[in-house]
Amino acid sequence: MSAGAISRRRAVCAALILACAPGFALAASPAAPTAVEVWKDPECGCCKDWVSHMEAAGFKVKVNDVGNNAVRASLGIDKKLGSCHTAVVGGYALEGHVPAREVKRLLAERPAALGLAVPGMPVGSPGMDGAVYGGRKDSFDVLLLVKDGPNKVYQRYEGNAAKRS
Repeated sequence: MSAGAISRRRAVCAALILACAPGFALAASPAAPTAVEVWKDPECGCCKDWVSHMEAAGFKVKVNDVGNNAVRASLGIDKKLGSCHTAVVGGYALEGHVPAREVKRLLAERPAALGLAVPGMPVGSPGMDGAVYGGRKDSFDVLLLVKDGPNKVYQRYEGNAAKRS
C-alpha cells in the first residue's frame, strides 16, 4: 500500500471520528436534572424532607420560603386539595407530598392534566416518613388533577395498619 493511500485512509478515519465525537460526548454525558420549583413555609420540616426526597431522586429543586397559598391559587389547585407546599415541574403543578416516582411517571406519560396532588399530610408519604412516626404509614392516593373534569386516582399507596397506634 502506498504512503498516499495510508494518508487518505488516516484522513478519512480522523474525519469520521471528529464527525461522530460530538454525538459520543452527548451520549456519554448525563441528562441535566429536571428542575422543580417549590413554595413552602420556611419553618416546615416536612417540606424540607420532601425537598430532600426529590433531590435524592435526581431533581434540582429551587425553594421559595414564602408560603404556598397564593401560588396554589394561581395554579388553579382547589384549596380542599391543599397541603403544606406547592411545586411546579415540567409545566405541571404538584401539591403536597407527591412521591418522586409519580412525578417521573407524570413527566414520562405527559397526560392532559394540571398536575398531581396528595391532599393533606399523610403519614408515610415522602417528607412525612421520618423516625418520629415510628414506621407508621397511612394509606393515601396521588390524585391526577384533571383540567376539565373530576380528579382521578393516579396511584394508590397502601399503609401498614399494624404500625398504627
